[in-house]
Amino acid sequence: MTKKVRKYEEFLVGGREEFLKRVEEGYRIFQETRTYAYPTWQYGEPKGKLFKVEVEDSPRFGETAYVELDSARTAFVAIDMQTDFCGKNGYVDVMGYDLSLTAAAIKPIKNVLDAVRGTDIKVFHTREGHEPDLSDAPYNKVLRSKIIGDGVGIGEKPEGGLGRLLTRGEENWDIIDELYPIPGEVVIDKAGKGAFTTSNMHLMLKNAGITHLVITGITTDVCVHTIMREANDFGYWCIVLKDCVGATDYGNHEAALKSIKMQGGVFGNVSDSERFIKAVKEAGLK
Repeated sequence: MTKKVRKYEEFLVGGREEFLKRVEEGYRIFQETRTYAYPTWQYGEPKGKLFKVEVEDSPRFGETAYVELDSARTAFVAIDMQTDFCGKNGYVDVMGYDLSLTAAAIKPIKNVLDAVRGTDIKVFHTREGHEPDLSDAPYNKVLRSKIIGDGVGIGEKPEGGLGRLLTRGEENWDIIDELYPIPGEVVIDKAGKGAFTTSNMHLMLKNAGITHLVITGITTDVCVHTIMREANDFGYWCIVLKDCVGATDYGNHEAALKSIKMQGGVFGNVSDSERFIKAVKEAGLK
């Protein structure tokens, strides 16, 4: 008896072959130019100006490459630059961590904001926090915060604190003055470490036509990494600016950056504020 070989939907073959041709072309361009070229076949003609940002350690450690972006389809994202994470009497401070490690990202982020404001690069800010009644706060998250905070956790106000920790509407929950959003910039409130499942960030990025994300904020190993991983799975091109991110533990910060660069950039690419600002200026975006 001849065994019947089941064939999967044959109409998918043509699409797959065309897609792999595009991948092969992108591979050829990268080999010749060390550039992740902006794929016009996927996104259409650029809406703004194409510009290249130098990135490091891609695809092998010790090498330099470039990512090509369309300025009008690029979003600069500042993640959770809130008093709770980098200011006195906020959540991180109450937990007993060294604030200088997260606050170190403030000045470089401000430098990049100064460079992109007034261009067609869009600016997005995120804030992590919970409803005042904690209805969107998981029990285990709140419990862990109370344990590490020596009895003061999410939803409670520490002695001498500005307000209830990680609670929407409180002074400590808001973005710090140095990096506060200006009119026209987007603020996304999220209830978790990620943003693609706990906010409308993905919808807002898609509505704005965004394809590339330049990621900054805190903390490198938690909210920054979670959002980058989410964005990568949705097909966004991601660049983390390493001096514009910080963690409560420097070892975790370094490990988080290293993990991005593994496997030729498994989650995206790593650069820094100076190289990004240089690319913006050389492109004449202002």
